[in-house]
Amino acid sequence: MENQTFTVSLSKNPLITMKVIPGHFATSSAHVSHYLNVNDLKTNARMAKDVAKELAIPYLTSTLVDTIVCVEGTQVIGAYLAEELLQDGISIMNSDQEIHVITPEVNVNKELMFPDSKKDIILDKNILLLIDSISSGITLSCALECISYYGGTLIGISTLFSALADQSGQEIHTLFTDDDIEEYQIYTPGQCAMCEQGLKVEAYINSEGYSTIK
Repeated sequence: MENQTFTVSLSKNPLITMKVIPGHFATSSAHVSHYLNVNDLKTNARMAKDVAKELAIPYLTSTLVDTIVCVEGTQVIGAYLAEELLQDGISIMNSDQEIHVITPEVNVNKELMFPDSKKDIILDKNILLLIDSISSGITLSCALECISYYGGTLIGISTLFSALADQSGQEIHTLFTDDDIEEYQIYTPGQCAMCEQGLKVEAYINSEGYSTIK
């Protein structure tokens, strides 16, 4: 599986790369044909800073951001993104503002939530959602529901990879799309073409990585 790994580079900045492994993978809600390794983009400080610069571009001149909600381990990028949006002379809208960077908790029902001590930086605030990748859109929908429940106003969705162009009428700003990965496919578990061909699931994947099935 890993011996088929290849790398995809961002055309606007070739230093930003994503490793891709083809195969048969299962998430909590779908089967996909490729594992997208974005961990280096999230944990390598130098890479995360470059990523943040790219993700900040759509918001610099026209979007007021109060809070960045980081989902699936994107906090390092979120901090750099806030820094980019606050730079004097670059950001027209946010240079004199404060931007909070927070991460929701997961309750016993596996729902996203915020503790009472953080509700005031969500309620009636302009929220930028940052998520590591979007395939089926299930995690995205949960995050949007959470922001809405706590009274936040969604002003943007940013991600490292997305198979969707928009969600609930909101454009998704992404570095990579499924067009960057030849033959990328996503299926519901009961309608998976790979399963129909008799190909076994090779690994389970989540935002932390993948676990192979022995």
